[in-house]
Amino acid sequence: MRVLFVYPNVRGLYMLPPAVAMLSALLKREGHDCRLFDTTYWNVAEAGVDSEAHKEKHLHVRPYEKNTHEVTLNTTDVYEEFNATVDGFQPQLIAVSCTEDLFPFAIQLLRSLKNKHGAKTIIGGIFATFAPDKCIRYPEIDMLCIGEGEIPLTELCRRMDEGKSCLFVPNLWVKQDGMVQKNPLGKALDIEESPLPDLDIFEDARFYRPFDGRIYKTFPVETHRGCPYRCAYCNSPMQMDLYKNEAKDNFFRLKSIENVRRELLLYKSRGAQYMYFWADTFLALSDSYLQEMVAMYRDEIGLPFWCQTRPETLTAKRVRLLKDMGCHRVGVGVEHGNAKFRETMLDRRVSNETIVKGLKLLNEYDIKYSVNNIVGFPEETRELAFDTIRLNRQIKADTRNMYTFVPFHGTALRDVALKKGFIDPALIVTSLTQPTLLTMPGFVRHEIEGMRRCFVPYVLLEEERWPEIRQAEELTPEGDRVWDKLTEECRERFFGQYAPERDIDPQLDHVGAA
Repeated sequence: MRVLFVYPNVRGLYMLPPAVAMLSALLKREGHDCRLFDTTYWNVAEAGVDSEAHKEKHLHVRPYEKNTHEVTLNTTDVYEEFNATVDGFQPQLIAVSCTEDLFPFAIQLLRSLKNKHGAKTIIGGIFATFAPDKCIRYPEIDMLCIGEGEIPLTELCRRMDEGKSCLFVPNLWVKQDGMVQKNPLGKALDIEESPLPDLDIFEDARFYRPFDGRIYKTFPVETHRGCPYRCAYCNSPMQMDLYKNEAKDNFFRLKSIENVRRELLLYKSRGAQYMYFWADTFLALSDSYLQEMVAMYRDEIGLPFWCQTRPETLTAKRVRLLKDMGCHRVGVGVEHGNAKFRETMLDRRVSNETIVKGLKLLNEYDIKYSVNNIVGFPEETRELAFDTIRLNRQIKADTRNMYTFVPFHGTALRDVALKKGFIDPALIVTSLTQPTLLTMPGFVRHEIEGMRRCFVPYVLLEEERWPEIRQAEELTPEGDRVWDKLTEECRERFFGQYAPERDIDPQLDHVGAA
C-alpha cells in the first residue's frame, strides 16, 4: 500500500527526523510504497521561527559559513503543493509525525486537503502520546498512536493492505461510527531487530547541518532509547512510566555495539562527514559499553561527532574516552544556576561545584561544548534567573544559550504550572524560541523575555556593564537599540571574524568557503 509521511517542520531545524527514517524502512521492508512531504523546504510563517537564524541572532551559536548544500527553498504555496502531492501519489494512509508546537500547523495542512482520495490519517509523537484526547477530537485525524510507532504502524499497514479491521491494533486510538476505540499500549520495540534507517526518503541537502561555524554532512545515530534521569521539564520520565505501568515493559533499551557499528558504516558509505548521537544523555552508558564503543568508533569510523550529556556524567575517565573517540562538541544541560531550585523544582540533584568541575574537564581535554539553560520556570523569579547567569560566568563554554521554559504535555512541570494557575488547561504550546506562555505574578512575561534575550551579554560582558545590559531588557525601540549594540560588541569581542576549523578533515573544503 501507499503511505505518505508528513513532517511539519520549522525551516532551520536541519536534523532530519530519525523516527520517520526508521518507520519508512520498516514499511518498505514489508513491501509498502513510502514517500515524504517535509515542510522544511518551505519558509512557512505558521511553522514558526527559523531555529538556526534565531540561535545565531541571539549569540547561541557561532556565525557559520554559507551552506553550498542549502535545502531548496520552495517559493510555491505549501498547501497547494501538499494537495498536489496527495493528488499525485494518492496514498492510502497519511502518517503525520510532529511535535506539540507544530501540531496546529499539521492540522492546517490536513485541513487544506480538497480530496484525500479515501486516505486514512494517523498522527504520532509525544503530543499524541500525552494529549490523545486533544488530538483525536480533530475531524482531520482518523487515528493516533500512543508511544512508539514502529510495531503498531507496521501492523496497521499490514491489516489495511489485507483488507482487515484496524480497530484493535495495540497503541492506536481509532475512530469508527462516531466512537473512539482506545487500545492498550503494547510492548516496546526490540531495537536489535530494527532495520537500517531509510535515507532515500530525504533530499540530500537535508543531511547538512552547521557545527562550530562549519557545515557538515551529518547523520543521526541511535545508541539507546530512554533516559534514566527524572528531569521535571522533560517528557522522558513519563515515557518510561507509561511503558512500565501500562505495558509492563522497560522503555530504556541499549543497542548492541554491532548494530550501532552497522548504522555508522551505512552513514559513512553515504559520505558522512559528521555524526550526531541523539540520545538524551549519551553518557548514560556503562564503562564497558563506552570503552567498546570508543575502540570501534576510533578504529573504523574516525569522524568528528556531537553528543549531549549531563555535567555530573563528566568524569576524568569518561571525558578522556570521549576525546579518544574523536568527540568534537558536546551539548551539556545545566538549565538553572540555583542548586536548591534546581533540585526542588527541576528534580536535578547536582551541586554547582560538580557542574563546574565536570565542564572544566572538557576544557582540559580541549573538547568544545555548549551549555543549555532555561528561564521562566514555574515560581522562578528574576533573582533566581541571575543565579543561572552567575553560574554560567564560571563556565568557559564555547557557546551558551537560554531558552524559555515550555510547559509541554507529558512533563511534570506542566502539571505544576496547571496547579498554580499559570496556564490554561487547553493550552497547546509554541516552541522554546517564543515568549513565555506562563502568567506568573512574580516574574511577568516581558521580564522573562528581556532576561532571555540578554542572557549572553550578561554572561560575557563585565559585571560593571550590567546596568547598561538592563536597559536592553526593555522590549522597546530604545531597548532594542541597546541590545543590538551589545550583541554586536559580543560578536566582535568573543566570536570575531570566525574562521571555521581546518584541522578536522581536509576533504571538507568543498562544503563551503570560510
